[in-house]
Amino acid sequence: MSQRPALSVAVITLNEEENLPRCLASVRDLAEEIVVIDSGSTDATRAVAEKFGAIFEVHPWQGHVGQKNIALQRCTRPWVLCLDADEALSPELSSSVHKRFEKGDPAEDGFYVNRYNFYLGDWIQHAWYPEWRLRLVRRERARWGGLDPHDKLEVDGGCSRLEGHLLHYPFDSVRDHLESELKYARIMADSYAKAGRQCRWYHVLCSPGLAFFKSLVLKGGWRDGWRGWIIAGSKFLNTFAKYALLLERVRLPGERRDRP
Repeated sequence: MSQRPALSVAVITLNEEENLPRCLASVRDLAEEIVVIDSGSTDATRAVAEKFGAIFEVHPWQGHVGQKNIALQRCTRPWVLCLDADEALSPELSSSVHKRFEKGDPAEDGFYVNRYNFYLGDWIQHAWYPEWRLRLVRRERARWGGLDPHDKLEVDGGCSRLEGHLLHYPFDSVRDHLESELKYARIMADSYAKAGRQCRWYHVLCSPGLAFFKSLVLKGGWRDGWRGWIIAGSKFLNTFAKYALLLERVRLPGERRDRP
């Protein structure tokens, strides 16, 4: 393998001892620096990170956007590859990154990667694919934005795409998936409420069905078989819960919501 590019890898963690080894092993020969920002793990996450030579810092949880901006700011190399602990680079993607840097600093300011999701024992070909995400950026021109929990990496400059896949292992089971969707719905409802967003009856009535239709039909999730139907159903659940919770926050004061 050629000389490592001048890049850092940034990861945020909370009890990721099972996922983190796969993630960090995939960038061991790629990164000059690995930065792990942890929000209070009680398992062996620190030990795993230090085994791979990572800089490990504990920082109180600031939300998805805030925590990822802390990780980005802690990096010291000109380029940063931003990963979640349940992600890993395929060999093809790692090679593609090397090729972009082997002749010096790229002209672009960011690169998109195509995320490939492994779900319930198989790779999802349609419902969650393709899924292009901006993940490799010039540090001084990038920041995380969006609304929690849907963070979005942004860069001021031109971008292109890299070959290969960013492998993603998001959920251990259907139960884990559905519980996560409900958690994300609550966080998103809180973010909408803080931003002053209103909720109308048609959001609760129509948006869940549209999300289900988009996942199952427009994205072709039905071609993923029973997994595609579960993914579409989870989209319905997430969207319904998000707007129902937002409607509750808009229509009922906090003291009335919390009253037993």
